[in-house]
Amino acid sequence: MSRARAAVIGGSGFYALEDLVDVEEVRPDTPFGPPSDAIVIGSLRGTRVAFLPRHGRGHRILPSDLPSRANIYALKTLGVEFVIGVSAVGSLREEIAPLHLVVPDQLIDRTSGRRSTFFGDGLAVHVPFAEPFCPVLRHALYEASTQAGATPTHRGGTLVVMEGPAFSTRAESALYRSWGASLIGMTALPEAKLAREAEMCYAILACTTDYDCWHESYASVTAEMIIRNLTQSVAAARQAVGLALDRLPDHRDCPCGSALRDAVATPWHLVPESTKQRLAPIIGKYLEQSGAPG
Repeated sequence: MSRARAAVIGGSGFYALEDLVDVEEVRPDTPFGPPSDAIVIGSLRGTRVAFLPRHGRGHRILPSDLPSRANIYALKTLGVEFVIGVSAVGSLREEIAPLHLVVPDQLIDRTSGRRSTFFGDGLAVHVPFAEPFCPVLRHALYEASTQAGATPTHRGGTLVVMEGPAFSTRAESALYRSWGASLIGMTALPEAKLAREAEMCYAILACTTDYDCWHESYASVTAEMIIRNLTQSVAAARQAVGLALDRLPDHRDCPCGSALRDAVATPWHLVPESTKQRLAPIIGKYLEQSGAPG
């Protein structure tokens, strides 16, 4: 199967990565079912890149129903080390206006019922998540977006991830603002947690489409408003993503690539063989180091 060093997961309105050459589609099998759609692999600026539309082509999958484990697992089997997630979000801060881009640095999890780990079934793992986004990839995205210059870009900010699919109540929006949060969206989790477990560098380029429902001078968010604003911001996001790929380091020295090193609580000899085999793309190197069969 073809390999790719980087991946882009496109959110609402971002259903294709233009300018790819030498393109092919793959549909990896995973223990967690099929990914959201076929994964398109091609070359962009000399880098082999995998593109996956998060909601499927035609936007068919609700945030709560996203096969996030299958998506991240499939990208891992392709050799992906860097994952850029592009997401539509609402702004909770006056200075982050609709059509602005943001590279957030923190998350608040307000989801419920989503499977947020690959582990279990006899294997207990607790990855560090104090810094949920890769600092190296965040810096590359911010610098690339600033270089693109098509729209203002904000560095940092806390993204609240809500369950959806309905938008916030005014009381909820006010609550999140009182927490100091900057953005609200529906899809960054469990994607970011799973990427950390898979030892991938992960960061988000957030496309601000609205002021949620807290701003008295603006209409409350609607799906039509999001789509209208996305058509203007996706072009800027595509340009920023392309420039960010040019900035990827040749070798990773961030903590993301060794997130599991001190996170496995279960002795390998106690882990069921079926679990070892199912998660081999993720834990294989640690099984080899331990000498445990896998």
